[in-house]
Amino acid sequence: MASDDVWILGIRMTKFGKHPDKDSLDLGAEAAMAALADGGVTMRDMGVLAAGNLLGVSGYGQQLQKQIGQTGIPVYNVANACATGATALRTAIMAIKAGECDMGLAVGVEKLAGAGLLGAGGQAKKDADTWERSGRMGAVAPVDGRIGTDGMPGVFAQVGMEYGHKYGGATFELFARISEKNHAHSTLNPLATYTKRMSLDQIMNDVMIAYPNTRSMCSANCDGAAAAVVVSGEKLKTLGPDQRRRAVKVSASVLTSDPWQDGCQVLPDVNTLTRNAATQAYEAAGVSPSDRDLVELHDCFATAELVHYDNLQLCAPGEAVPFFESGAPWRDGSTPVNVSGGLESKGHPISATGIANIWEVCHHLRGEAGDRQIEGATVGLAHVIGLGSACGVHILERAAA
Repeated sequence: MASDDVWILGIRMTKFGKHPDKDSLDLGAEAAMAALADGGVTMRDMGVLAAGNLLGVSGYGQQLQKQIGQTGIPVYNVANACATGATALRTAIMAIKAGECDMGLAVGVEKLAGAGLLGAGGQAKKDADTWERSGRMGAVAPVDGRIGTDGMPGVFAQVGMEYGHKYGGATFELFARISEKNHAHSTLNPLATYTKRMSLDQIMNDVMIAYPNTRSMCSANCDGAAAAVVVSGEKLKTLGPDQRRRAVKVSASVLTSDPWQDGCQVLPDVNTLTRNAATQAYEAAGVSPSDRDLVELHDCFATAELVHYDNLQLCAPGEAVPFFESGAPWRDGSTPVNVSGGLESKGHPISATGIANIWEVCHHLRGEAGDRQIEGATVGLAHVIGLGSACGVHILERAAA
C-alpha cells in the first residue's frame, strides 16, 4: 500500500578521512550495518537497496549485498554527481511512497583521499586558434579556458564573485570568514576529517586555488560512507516505542535539475535549480523558511555557502552578506549553518555527502549531537548540489513523541 509518510528509522556515517586499510565495500558495509543497528532492524526487513557510488566497482550495490546480506531485493546503483547520496535516499523513499515496500536502505560511499582537485582539469585543447566541435558533447563540455570554466573550483569562484558584483560586500575576507566559521564548528565533530580551528590569517594566506577560494576554503576530498534506513508511517506504528521516538520524519524530499535558460548548455548554474528545489521543499513540507532550526548545505567552497544562503531562502534576496555579518549562521546564531564543519572540514566523499548531511540534521533532531547540539531543534534542512547539474533538498522534522 502506498504511503504518504516516510521516516528515517536508522542513520549513520563513518569517520570521514583517510582509510588506507579499507576499500569502498568495507566503508559501505560499515555504514550500512551501523544504520540497520541504529534502527533496530536487519537486512531481512529491507525491501529495497539504493547504493550510491561514483568511483568504485561496477554494480556496487550488488557487491555491497554480498557483505551485508543477499536477500534478493531490488538493488538500484545510483550515480548523480555530488547529489548521489541524496538521490539514493530519495530512491528508497520513492519505493516506499509507491507501496513497493515498507522499509528500504540507502547507502553512499566514496574513496577520495588523495584524489586532488576534482573537476579542476578539463580536456586537452587543440593547437588551433579557434575552438571546434567534437562529437555530441563537443558543443558543451571541453570549453574550459575558452569561454569560461567547467571545473568546480573555477565555477564556484565565479559564482561567488558574480554575487559580490551584483549585491556588494562579498570580499575575499568575508569568504574567508565563512570558512573560519566552518573550521570552528568542526572542532566539535569527532567524525570530521579535520577538527582543527583555523585563524582568519591562516585561511587567507593558504595556497590560492581559484580566487577568492584558498585551499582551506575548499571541500576536503576524503574517504567515507553514510547510510540510512527509511520506513513507512504505517510500518513505524508497529515498531517499538524507542524506535518511534527516535524516528525522524522526511517532510520533503526534492530533486531538481537545470531548467533551460540562456547559456545553460555551456556554463553551469548552481543557483536556479537550488532555488527551485528549496521552494518545492518548503511547499511539500508545509513549512516556511523561518521554521528551520539548522541547515546543512553544500559548501563545496566558501563562495558556494554564501550564495546558497540566498538560494535556500535563509535570507531575503541579495541579503546573504548582511545575513552572514549578523552572525546568524554560527552555531549560536539564529540560523545555524553547517554545524558539522561543512564539506570544508567534515570532508566530501562525494557519494556519501548527501546522506551525511542528513545524518547531521537527524542527530540534532534526536537530541543526540552532544557538545554541538542545537537545543530544541525540531526542523532541519539538508542540501546538496552536483554539477551537471542536480540538487537535492530534504526537510526533516523531529518525532512528536
